[in-house]
Amino acid sequence: MTRPALPSLRRRPSRLALRTRLLCLSIALVAVGLLGTGMAVTTALRGYLEDRVDDRLALTGQIAARLAPPSGTGNPASVRALSVLGDTTVTYLDDDGATLRAFDASTAPPGGGPDLPALDRAGVLAHDGRPFTVPAKDGDRSWRVIALTQPAQVFPPGRSDTGGSVLVATSLEEVDRTVSKTRNLSLTVGAALLAALTVAGWFAVRSGLRPLTRIEETASAITAGDYSHRVPELAAPHTEVGRLTACLNQMLSQIDTSFRARAEAEARTRRFFADAGHELRTPLVGIKGYTDLYRMGALPTREDVDQTMTRIAAESERLTRLVEEMFLLARLDEDPAPGQEPALALDLAPMDLRTLAVDALHDVRALDASRPVTLSGPAGGRPGTAPAVADEARLRQVVTNLIGNAVTHTPPGTPVRIGVGTVGPHAVLEVADQGPGLTPAERERVFDRFYRTDDSRARTTGGSGLGLAIAHALVTAHGGRITLDTAPGQGCTFRIVLPLSARWHH
Repeated sequence: MTRPALPSLRRRPSRLALRTRLLCLSIALVAVGLLGTGMAVTTALRGYLEDRVDDRLALTGQIAARLAPPSGTGNPASVRALSVLGDTTVTYLDDDGATLRAFDASTAPPGGGPDLPALDRAGVLAHDGRPFTVPAKDGDRSWRVIALTQPAQVFPPGRSDTGGSVLVATSLEEVDRTVSKTRNLSLTVGAALLAALTVAGWFAVRSGLRPLTRIEETASAITAGDYSHRVPELAAPHTEVGRLTACLNQMLSQIDTSFRARAEAEARTRRFFADAGHELRTPLVGIKGYTDLYRMGALPTREDVDQTMTRIAAESERLTRLVEEMFLLARLDEDPAPGQEPALALDLAPMDLRTLAVDALHDVRALDASRPVTLSGPAGGRPGTAPAVADEARLRQVVTNLIGNAVTHTPPGTPVRIGVGTVGPHAVLEVADQGPGLTPAERERVFDRFYRTDDSRARTTGGSGLGLAIAHALVTAHGGRITLDTAPGQGCTFRIVLPLSARWHH
């Protein structure tokens, strides 16, 4: 048995533009409002006019009920006097509802006169003197009728009649004409007003949706690759359009920042792989060259073999050190997932940076005994305590790298100063030299990976270009920062800044 297909729950997208739908909806609501208002006005007007007719009709009926039915032919003067009330008819009935006399106040009553119902005395009493509407004898006109009983004393003496009834009818043609004119006028004015509102609404909706048009243009520009494009502020910030514009511009700024960061990360990654490949290739080429020499028999003596193995060992050590540095940077770059420990766990413990400063002083003397080296406080003065919670082995690696740079990249005999102490809520350790210094461009990139100020890439002075990058990453992992103050001819001052130990701080 084939089951009937269920109707799709997804709504079909509208083929009309938003401004067209808004305009149509607004005009429809206005049209309904105008139509409802017109109907209410015409209904109230008809009720008001019918109430006035009923008042006149009641007065006329009371007068006619006090008159005895006239005898003879023609309209008596009393009935002709009713012609001032308009198209009016007076009909006298007996108690059984038979017509005794009927008079017309006009020669040609509209629609041939009212189509009066047959009413006996009981039927007249049932209406209780309340006016009611009857149709005309022919045509679509209406008449308003009031039925009243006549007292017996209005009849001439000697008649045996106990009484009778009188029906007074007035045409509603004037009321219908007034209501019709009012309705036609309302429709005409409403149609003209609706047309004017349609034109004005089109421009108003178009102006109101202009921010959305600008948003569409901005989205198109971004789709084309222009991530710097922004939505112009065309409305006050507290309005819906203003808030939407602010949110979109904030989102676009974040997207632009994300794309720029991704592009920079991709560029750094490409540069990293290029530099890493160059750095790894150099020792590998040296090792391969020496092994090729040995395989070809170009090392005839034992002394030649020993020298070659020494060089292979040196290149292998350089290669191992480079791989370890790259591996350390990779571990420092890893962002741990929530609840997981970082890839590089630091062995944090209370310590005093003075220990590292004193050891650095001895390292400088061991590397270059002729170089003047002094121990001072930050920016001079007497050295002081610098308590911090840190991984001493990792910080020692940072300080050793800074000392090595100061000795390697400055001329022999250049003074070196090691400063240690506290500055505000921070523990500070400085390594300063009086060498040639760096330019502003070099200073901006000195902590970049594989960056060396020596463009020749000489291994004796240039190194791998990873030392300062590792130092920066390790200090950052401690919650601190490393900075550089330098200028051409004024030397370099590397400053390690760490939070003071909580015990000391309090």
